[in-house]
Amino acid sequence: MPGVWFHDVTGDEVGHWLVAPFEGGDPRPLAPGVPDAWTTGLCLGDGLVVVGTAEDDGYSVHIVEGDGPARQIHHHAELVDVAGLSRDSSLVALQHAEHGDSMHLAVRVVDARTGAAVGDQWDGEGLGLGVAGWSPLAGDQRLALSHEGDGLQRPAVWDVAAGTRRDYPLDLPGDVEVEDWWPDGSALLLVHEHEGRSRLHRLDLGTGAVEAIDHPPGTVSGAGVRPDGQVWFRHASGAEPPTVRTVAGAEVLAPPGERPPAGRPFRSWSFSNPEGQRVHGFVATPAGAGPYPVVMLVHGGPTWAYSDTFMADVQAFVDHGLAVAMVNYRGSTGYGTAFRDALIGNPGFPEVADVVAGLDALVAEGLVDPARAAIAGGSWGGYITLLALGLHPERWAVATAAVPVADYVTAFADEAPALQSFDRTLFGGGPDEVGDLYVERSPLTYVDRVTAPVLVIAGDNDSRCPLQQVLNYVEALQARGATVELYRFDAGHGSMVIDERVRQMQAELDFLLPRLLAL
Repeated sequence: MPGVWFHDVTGDEVGHWLVAPFEGGDPRPLAPGVPDAWTTGLCLGDGLVVVGTAEDDGYSVHIVEGDGPARQIHHHAELVDVAGLSRDSSLVALQHAEHGDSMHLAVRVVDARTGAAVGDQWDGEGLGLGVAGWSPLAGDQRLALSHEGDGLQRPAVWDVAAGTRRDYPLDLPGDVEVEDWWPDGSALLLVHEHEGRSRLHRLDLGTGAVEAIDHPPGTVSGAGVRPDGQVWFRHASGAEPPTVRTVAGAEVLAPPGERPPAGRPFRSWSFSNPEGQRVHGFVATPAGAGPYPVVMLVHGGPTWAYSDTFMADVQAFVDHGLAVAMVNYRGSTGYGTAFRDALIGNPGFPEVADVVAGLDALVAEGLVDPARAAIAGGSWGGYITLLALGLHPERWAVATAAVPVADYVTAFADEAPALQSFDRTLFGGGPDEVGDLYVERSPLTYVDRVTAPVLVIAGDNDSRCPLQQVLNYVEALQARGATVELYRFDAGHGSMVIDERVRQMQAELDFLLPRLLAL
């Protein structure tokens, strides 16, 4: 059994797939002839390799049969993801934005050798579909899907051969995702996400009956059904680092070496935003009585969400006497499609408003000190951090922003094709179409209002939040004599080197702590 990995030299996410035997030997290209590009998926089958790529001229799907040369079987100007290969390697499932919306994808199944369309599923404007996995049975052309027809993520099964689809209604709040099939094809393993915590379920495909699977509270970040029918899952909570365990409670996999210490638990928390909507999140606090200095930690995405899971950066802040508040602002996943899609045509401002409302709620509760409030985040969280510094300068004593969007017009011009596609959907067009909106929602527009000291961390080879637009923002702060530090590292949107990640965490602590604890 060989090992397969994506190889990019600089961390800019442009590269190719390599394969090498575990017992040793030189690596070789997995798909010879496929040009270096951003990856949009990989599937390995019986004598077949399917590779998705993104380049400036569009998105392609390539196949390699045996030792033959790579062949392109599909190309389109809009986003295409290689999402799944059937058990017999005859069909490939693609997720695509050919309807012009990269946030609500459609699904197409094509012949794996020719690229000829076999079937299509599209639920219409504003409703996304996702591929969740083919049946494990040879010759079975059933494909599990995730759909949004009820305003929440729900499971469906599409029988491609029969041309039929069954959507499964579930009486559960929050989103439900498909994790796996039972080996005999009779049921699906589901994970139900509600307010940042997970619960596994078994869905009988014949009867539609749903059975909850008992396990400790927290977050399930991966699960599967073994050949013998046992369910294994990766579980963590705010206080407990992740382990892989069985439903019966046996631990089957844990990192080698000394077990990390437990952290402070996360408290589920909610408040109202300026629109009167309920916003949910988590709070972690150090021992002792408040009010504490606080870090409003902003997540990336924006289509992501905080959950009750172990986060080393949160525990590092708490260990040093800081409270940490994690807001699942408008745009976050897990709270329904309307909440997630609230940013379309209106990015940036709603997230800032929700984070500030969360700070106000904690101040009113008496938990945190408003004079010792920091804001921090990475990627989209870095963008919201910088935007909040300019929109509400009086609220922040200090800030750190890692790999942020800082100058949106320049960022769009330099970023990877998939990010440009996402931004066109989010903003309602590119800067040539809705340029005023890009300027209005760019942190650079408000840079002259920033008063808090800010640390900016940037990757030299970042193709998601590229370096030049970060430099534009930092240089604008420097030009007016503001307190700003720039930490650059030799990689892309993040580092895979543990020592480098530790150095970045240390840099954040060194920048934040003197400015929060000394007040």
